[in-house]
Amino acid sequence: MNRRQFIQAGAGLALATPAAYSYAEEKVRRVGLIGCGWYGKSDLFRLIQVSPVEVVSLCDVDKQMLADAAAMVATRQRSKKAPRTYGDFRQMLAAKDLDLVLIAPPDHWHALIMIEAVKSGLDVWVQKPISADVSEGMAMVAAAHKYNRVVQVGLQRRSTPHIVEARDRFIREGKLGKIALVEVYCYYHMRATENPPDTDPPPNLDYDMWTGPAPMRPYNKLVHPRSWRAFMEYGNGIVGDMCVHMLDMTRWMLELGWPSRVSSTGGIFVDKASKANITDTQTAAFDFDDLRVVWQHRSWGESADPKYPWGATFYGDKGTLKVSVYGYDFIPLGGGQSVHRDVTYEFEQYPEDRTEKDLERHVAPAVRYHMMNFLHAIDTRTKPVSTIEEGYISTASCILANNSLKLGRTLAWDSQRQQVANDDEANRLLARPYRQPWIHPDAQSV
Repeated sequence: MNRRQFIQAGAGLALATPAAYSYAEEKVRRVGLIGCGWYGKSDLFRLIQVSPVEVVSLCDVDKQMLADAAAMVATRQRSKKAPRTYGDFRQMLAAKDLDLVLIAPPDHWHALIMIEAVKSGLDVWVQKPISADVSEGMAMVAAAHKYNRVVQVGLQRRSTPHIVEARDRFIREGKLGKIALVEVYCYYHMRATENPPDTDPPPNLDYDMWTGPAPMRPYNKLVHPRSWRAFMEYGNGIVGDMCVHMLDMTRWMLELGWPSRVSSTGGIFVDKASKANITDTQTAAFDFDDLRVVWQHRSWGESADPKYPWGATFYGDKGTLKVSVYGYDFIPLGGGQSVHRDVTYEFEQYPEDRTEKDLERHVAPAVRYHMMNFLHAIDTRTKPVSTIEEGYISTASCILANNSLKLGRTLAWDSQRQQVANDDEANRLLARPYRQPWIHPDAQSV
């Protein structure tokens, strides 16, 4: 399959092979990465696998993490050059020597960096969830429109080959019949369970810059690296981290827009000893006319189905479809032939997937497809599969669920006015306070 055939395949994404997507005649794109932790590097290395990019610059507030990432990039990119390094994203963007940028710091930084990147004329890949509050997301959408930039959100279920196949083969062909309920869930034991003492930050970390617009907490080793998701100050808990993927996948597969009503209950019911302040148990309901999507997570106990610890179950009056990052199962109602599919790894085409530290190997193909879709959107100035608008809807819906939990009531979302109907208290939660000197972005003035 050549490049033209790949592009024409479009909806037949599940049948394409990333290694066959030829970029030989393309110009070398100049790329930067902001946020050189776990997933930032993972995203960047998948991009390097599918396109002859030159990684020009890296930015991170952890000097050691930054140096390690630069050394790794030099071994992976074709030029073997080490990229320039920065501790402040504003200096990196001011260099004006990039074509696109990948943004992958903790969630509380996504909005400010993305807005500055599109103002700088760059096309952007931004990790999910796009924002830490709803108003940030509104401003990000407005900025992408104002500066006419391509933005791809890292919600790569939309580019996962076996999930594309499941959508096309069972949902689009009507084999589930009328779908009125989708259960989405995560039972991973992913919540931090430690309670280490607060300390001074390590000398390699600019903790003030790391904290940025978020509230200043005493430094704790759980905060950096990786375990910052244990704190609501920097993200939106397991709902913001894991539900956003499965809710977005469901919305995409069923062509849904905004939920009309969002409700949630839960709390810290089991692990009360940890320093983490995110819920260990939570349910949320998203109402879409005659369809309800129900989320549940538990960071303790057994999975409801050991084969599906994180996924979605679509219930139709003709059959059931279970989908996860590892595969899918279609079970027709009243007998008939069930269908099972496992995720396809690509170790022969990309042998480095076998040895890359901390790589989610089952997700690597999806990220490659997502990157190729992003590059195609840049070339054609069209919308990618995971636009900033779609990322905003999925992100904001999850934030509304957390706000519902906080307020103890259902929230009716007015998608035309972009606010909670008849609830001033809930609307005040749409924008979180920023720590000085950082200023909260506004959709009217980006």
